[in-house]
Amino acid sequence: MAANMENEIKVPFFKASTGKEEEEAVLRVIRSGWLTTGKETLAFEKEFASCIEVPYALAVNSNTSGMILAMEALGVKAGKAVITTPYTFVSTAATARHLGADVYFADIEKDSYSIDPQSIEKILQSPKGKNVAAIVPVHIAGNVCNMKAIMELAKKYNVKVIEDCAHSFPSKTQMGYAGAIGDAGIFSFYVTKTITTGEGGMVTTKDPDLAKHMTMMRMHGMDRTTWDRYTSPKASWIYDIVAPGYKFNLPDILSALGREQLKKAFVFDQKRKDHVKRYNEELGKLDFVKLPPTGEGNAWHLYLMRLDLSKLTIDRDEFALQMQKRGVGISMHFIPIFNFTYWKNLYPEFTAENFPNAQRQYSETISIPLWPDMTDEMIDYVVETIKDIGGKNHA
Repeated sequence: MAANMENEIKVPFFKASTGKEEEEAVLRVIRSGWLTTGKETLAFEKEFASCIEVPYALAVNSNTSGMILAMEALGVKAGKAVITTPYTFVSTAATARHLGADVYFADIEKDSYSIDPQSIEKILQSPKGKNVAAIVPVHIAGNVCNMKAIMELAKKYNVKVIEDCAHSFPSKTQMGYAGAIGDAGIFSFYVTKTITTGEGGMVTTKDPDLAKHMTMMRMHGMDRTTWDRYTSPKASWIYDIVAPGYKFNLPDILSALGREQLKKAFVFDQKRKDHVKRYNEELGKLDFVKLPPTGEGNAWHLYLMRLDLSKLTIDRDEFALQMQKRGVGISMHFIPIFNFTYWKNLYPEFTAENFPNAQRQYSETISIPLWPDMTDEMIDYVVETIKDIGGKNHA
């Protein structure tokens, strides 16, 4: 039966860039007989740490797991709170709730998608500021937040900084790579990210005590790793449980995949930037499109196309639906957290009216395709689709 050509996907929103190197790496691990966390993961950690110039990296099974590890290690618990942005995937805030902590939200900047340092300081200056254990900036789309201002606030108010780097690898700034600036950085290797292991993540830190604690908590609070127990001359069955830890380790199969992706990371990064340049050159000519922010070290995980709705007769949702009907894969990053039932019930004051920048940016923004192996023809099709829809629905 013939497919409906109107709904045929002509340009996917994302497609992972993998090849024979990844296939061979995974097969190597399978043939070795050691599938769980072992030497491949240890190597992946060292290579990743070296790449972003930080002493310690711990591979985990997701960004969410890594965030829980870092928050727990940095004192986020019942009676404490974190400050983060409503403009993020829900896991950034949910991890604090898993630990019994509150979440205080700061609006994003007026002309970007990054958390606003001034909004952060208003919370820190308020009576509830005394409960804050950590600030969690999110580097949305790979665009690094104002870390200079955030680190100054952290020092002034004696709180920790946990960078949500799910989108920001490799993002190098004058202050260092994203993930090497705050007390801890948390990366994601989900399938759509700048490098992927399918599922997985990495926690980075400069603090040896923090790294030691998170290593122990990552594997049931055990004082020996699985690899050590089965390769050390010391009896494998001898170990101690020193804390009620978690099961957050990354297996060697995924680490082997990650090591090959890491080798290609800067090639992927350049391809993304080349695609962004083509997008900006063409979309910048349209009066109904606002180009995404281009900050220092932007990893360009996403291309956030913001519409000037005053120039259009349709809203963002209708524009997105028309793109989908023409075969262009799109997404929304992100539905602000205050739209979700759990959070509305938990914090009655957590409403769109109190976060005008986050609500406005969300209502005007569409994420359009951006992945390394896109062809010029694909980009041209996306651009022509946007031009055509905007032209036919221009105010």
